[in-house]
Amino acid sequence: MQDLRNEFPALNKQVYFNSASSGLLSKSLLDWRRAHDVDYYNNGVDFVQRKEIPEYARGSVARLFDAKLSETALVPNLSFGINIVLDGLSKGQKVLLLREDYPSLRWPVETRDLDVCYAKIDEHLEDNVLQAVEKHKPDIFMFSIVQWLSGIKIDFEFLKQLKFKYPNMLLVADGTQYMGTEHFSFKDNAIDVLGASAYKWLCAGFGNGFMLIKEDVQDRISPKTIGFNSADTFDSKPTDTRFIKYFEPGHQDSLAFGSLDQAIKKVEQIGIQHISKAIKSHTHHAIEGLIEKGLLPNASKSRKGHSSIVNFTGNRELFKKLATNNIICSLRGGGIRVSFHYYNTIAEVDTLLKLL
Repeated sequence: MQDLRNEFPALNKQVYFNSASSGLLSKSLLDWRRAHDVDYYNNGVDFVQRKEIPEYARGSVARLFDAKLSETALVPNLSFGINIVLDGLSKGQKVLLLREDYPSLRWPVETRDLDVCYAKIDEHLEDNVLQAVEKHKPDIFMFSIVQWLSGIKIDFEFLKQLKFKYPNMLLVADGTQYMGTEHFSFKDNAIDVLGASAYKWLCAGFGNGFMLIKEDVQDRISPKTIGFNSADTFDSKPTDTRFIKYFEPGHQDSLAFGSLDQAIKKVEQIGIQHISKAIKSHTHHAIEGLIEKGLLPNASKSRKGHSSIVNFTGNRELFKKLATNNIICSLRGGGIRVSFHYYNTIAEVDTLLKLL
């Protein structure tokens, strides 16, 4: 992993524990993006090539996350995709949300004509969800796989049990703070609909993301968005539109989705198992140190299989001290949020712990 740090010049001047806000841009991705735009500048637009690039990205997303091409849509970000899904649902459905979950999940639900109920986010997350499901009998459960404030990660085995008990309940997940941190199989997971922006843990830059929608639930969603790119040819009729293409109206951004394709190829080149091992090592080391210093809240301390995000006790003054020492992190949820990627090191974690 040490050699891969040369791909990220931003690491030379700072300790970057802020991938939960944005992943870093690699040198190889910058080179590809530059070549893409230079070709456009010198030669104009090759529309055949520009249409092929997003298809390469679709294939890369489906391959990395074990999904079918017919289940994989390219979107500019999670918010765009989630709104399309919600507009495609029949009215009056009951939706279970997690309180203080990411706004891009909560706000689109809370501002629509939907019956909303909530479960609490704490160390007993799964029990809270089960109790809320049993009490409210929701049609849909929408949640983030990893919580943006605390780093609490929902248990996938729990989701399988929940789906077995309530097979008609639609599970809709935000994977933005998770996808790219460890191996994930959409085929084998209980989640029905999963969306993610790719600028964080996939380090794909801005303006790209994806939606994964299982074939057996696509008939429950009737997207309203449509545009020429939704069609196969100029002679196509609107009614000929394939389900997944309703998420892709208009011209796709070849720079953005080419970046997604290149970023996933980088993940495959490194190996997701090596990325996951590094992330877990750094996170475990940080959690042990924070527990020793009495800075880790109970909600995180008692959880097994913590995510790559850790929020510890600290105020604005401590945050400023860390920034002064070139440790880049975020003030979130009344504490200080740090996040660890494969391009970080144990030595950097020790630097943080020593300052604390």
